[in-house]
Amino acid sequence: MDALFNRRTFLKSTAALSAITAWPGLGAATLGTALAPTSAGKKPGIVRGAFFYPPAQVVLDGRCEDNWNVHNWFTWPGNQFKPEEQQGKFMAELQRMITGLNLELVMDDAAIYTDAGIQAFIADIQASKPDALLLFNFWNSFSAKIYPILDAYDGPIILYHPLGASHQLPPERFRTGPRLYYIHSIEHYAALENGLRAIHARTRMAQSRLLRVSGKLQEESDDIEPFFNTAIHSVPAAHFNDLFDETELTAEMRQVADAVRAHAVRVTDLADEAFLDAVRAHAAVQKLMERHQADAITIECLFLKHRKPCLSFAINNGRLIPCGCENDLNATLSLMLGAQLFGVGGFQHNPEFDTTENRYFGAHCTCTPQMRGAGKEEAPYELRPFFHQLPKTLALDVKWPPNEPVTLFKYQTDGPLLHAWNGEVVNSPDCPPTGGCATRVLVKMHDVKNICDIYPGTHPSLFCGNFAQRAKVFATLYGLDIRTNA
Repeated sequence: MDALFNRRTFLKSTAALSAITAWPGLGAATLGTALAPTSAGKKPGIVRGAFFYPPAQVVLDGRCEDNWNVHNWFTWPGNQFKPEEQQGKFMAELQRMITGLNLELVMDDAAIYTDAGIQAFIADIQASKPDALLLFNFWNSFSAKIYPILDAYDGPIILYHPLGASHQLPPERFRTGPRLYYIHSIEHYAALENGLRAIHARTRMAQSRLLRVSGKLQEESDDIEPFFNTAIHSVPAAHFNDLFDETELTAEMRQVADAVRAHAVRVTDLADEAFLDAVRAHAAVQKLMERHQADAITIECLFLKHRKPCLSFAINNGRLIPCGCENDLNATLSLMLGAQLFGVGGFQHNPEFDTTENRYFGAHCTCTPQMRGAGKEEAPYELRPFFHQLPKTLALDVKWPPNEPVTLFKYQTDGPLLHAWNGEVVNSPDCPPTGGCATRVLVKMHDVKNICDIYPGTHPSLFCGNFAQRAKVFATLYGLDIRTNA
């Protein structure tokens, strides 16, 4: 390989997604096993990249490999763009973007500007088989030079093309190519971050282990989710029940129960025993996940009586440890994907529709007050009983802040298919006059004429933040169908 293309810059993530407490007084270690999202044992996704432009002297000497070289011509972006400085700026931003993500960027130090350099790059990616490519095209006449790379690599590609570095319509192949996320804009770092976050999420999903707990099973079993290649381990509900029954209350557990009560705006119709059962269930969830080395869990929870893990799921989802209700595979995969793709915990819920006001309504019992993510202001909550059956177990009634941007999100293994809809919180209606479940949230979806048309099936998730565009990027890079208003 030519010396110009030998040196590479390796950008590595410097931190895992941070471990975070759920709300004041609820440290992860207070209930025995300390679970937190971590990259331990997870291999980083490798993103191979390069910049494409000629040094100024090459152009001035007439050695640029394009049809303008006989004129010593600087095609767009022109002779004042300062591509080396732009490359340095982008490299600094890339380091910032991957901090906290499970990614390693392998970027050529020197820009590629010859066909020989292109072929050397292709040989390298064919030998190293990276998880994705990140290409920066800073030169109008070099667009066609990049086509052989697209021919040689069938994985996800992020292609950044600064505004003013093309001429007339951008190349159709860039705009329409499969698994190619084309960014043609002005220093659009958020768009780049969407692409890198998508690659991080796909990498983590492929290395994650989901634990399913079912009352219908008599013995343990294993499976693989085919799109993500996520490992799935299933155990009988008796394993969870036995762990709960064996768990003795400790002083630390009582402190957590007291903290949950103390930070509630109001407590309605809950006996002391409900608080103690809730923290015992949390301890049992932690122990079961640790026993099976699980990154996420879903439990057939409706008929567990006093053992229902609603509080535990609210705590863990706030820590980006996905916990799904009712042994619902699609719902839990959605929570897992959303946690990695968006960086905040989701609210699995049952959907309803205000057909008069064209509003979306979601309700369920495991919403986290930490919906905005690590270090952000938490939402206030009340405590009340689980809505459906006795005994009166503890559930959180979290108050979603009005005007907060939200994303309705669901992954379906059938298809596979993504749903991602941007909206805005109207309020958290009281019960009565609404029904539903412990947490209720009313949402105005953007640019949706008939709210019932967005029905994503049972148990979608609501994420605090405007993330539908990022979900669309994920769908583009990995060839998924998507229904969205992004």
